[in-house]
Amino acid sequence: MDKTISNLSHFEGQEITLKGWVYNKRAIGKIWFLILRDGTGLVQCVVVKGEVDESLFNLEAKLNQEDSVIVTGTIRKEPRSVGGYEIGVTGIKVVQHVTEEYPIGPKEHGPDFLMSNRHLWLRSKRQNAIIRVRHRVIKAIRDFFDQNEFTLVDSPMFTANAVEGTTDLFEVDYFDRSAYLTQSGQLYGEASAMAFGKIYVFGPTFRAEKSKTRRHLTEFWMVEPEMAFCDLDEDMDLAEQFVSYIVQECLEHCQEEFKILERDTSKLENIIPPFPRITYDEAAKLLIEKGADFTYGSDFGAPDETLLAEQYDKPVMIHRWPADIKAFYMKRDKDNNDLALGVDMIAPEGFGEIIGGGQREDNYETLVRRIRRHDLPMEPFQWYLDLRKYGSVPHAGFGLGVERTVAWITGTKHIRETIPYPRTMSRLEP
Repeated sequence: MDKTISNLSHFEGQEITLKGWVYNKRAIGKIWFLILRDGTGLVQCVVVKGEVDESLFNLEAKLNQEDSVIVTGTIRKEPRSVGGYEIGVTGIKVVQHVTEEYPIGPKEHGPDFLMSNRHLWLRSKRQNAIIRVRHRVIKAIRDFFDQNEFTLVDSPMFTANAVEGTTDLFEVDYFDRSAYLTQSGQLYGEASAMAFGKIYVFGPTFRAEKSKTRRHLTEFWMVEPEMAFCDLDEDMDLAEQFVSYIVQECLEHCQEEFKILERDTSKLENIIPPFPRITYDEAAKLLIEKGADFTYGSDFGAPDETLLAEQYDKPVMIHRWPADIKAFYMKRDKDNNDLALGVDMIAPEGFGEIIGGGQREDNYETLVRRIRRHDLPMEPFQWYLDLRKYGSVPHAGFGLGVERTVAWITGTKHIRETIPYPRTMSRLEP
């Protein structure tokens, strides 16, 4: 087992060596304390005058924030210390002294400064905790689908066709033709589901949407399961089981991170199935009753989603939408052709939509008519239409946005903090 701060409990009473960076330091008379970080956590290292040689004790005056060091010492239990353990230091080797003042100090910094120094800001306690929760969310995503016999089938980043039109796509030169950065792996996911039954696509997606809200990025990660022989109700069953699993895994494994983030986890403990399900019509009626400035037939804006979420203590699933505001590939309700069998899942606490999905149109002639009606070029969709010619079946799926999910679980108000290096309209670096 590697010796890291995160597993110090396994080495109590032993002398070990840790490699890391100076997070902070302070001195009290004949004792000084080094807070060491190694990427897995923080630990207090105690240096006592008389127990070490003079040069080691005098090192405190020379150390700077983010100096890289190798610390040797004995692990002992100390409930008052961060992490419950501390190190009685016997040796410190400096790998590199920082000669310039570290840009991110204890004082307040503006968001633009912090984002411009994102490569350094990630070292901070809070940002580190958020990304660790993100890691757990991604692990839970993979574990859930692997445990439920889904096959990971990657979709291409370059595509010739758009999933929902080209208005918010990044167009790129592709040799002697144009291509687009993918906005979703769904169409390829449908093809893969016809080959494997149950699949998931997981990777980055791109939206050239000119939005500056705290809920939008131009590059974000999405996981998209797709299931053959599946209808809307079964799709919603899977979605609530999936989201509940992610939250419960984070509750089990991320308590230290939640403490750092001061997250009220009592609100997460209730995230277990069943989730409330309401139709679009019911949601629209509720909004109007609550005095929202909402017009039936339009999509929900952020204030609408927040108002709807406030009525529940779990994510709410809104299904059966006006067909005109949903994508061409959505199946229509057999009892009302004006309604699409789509579903959006809205997270509690004002974090907005985290899932969008639904049942797909599985009839060849119907899909051809839809493509024409949306004025989309037919040729790039020929392979997609083949799926309706050779063994077509009812099928459904959804996409979950990783960053929005992490924002909700961690209680982070701006989505830019939930991805290591965010891309927005105004930011392409670091």
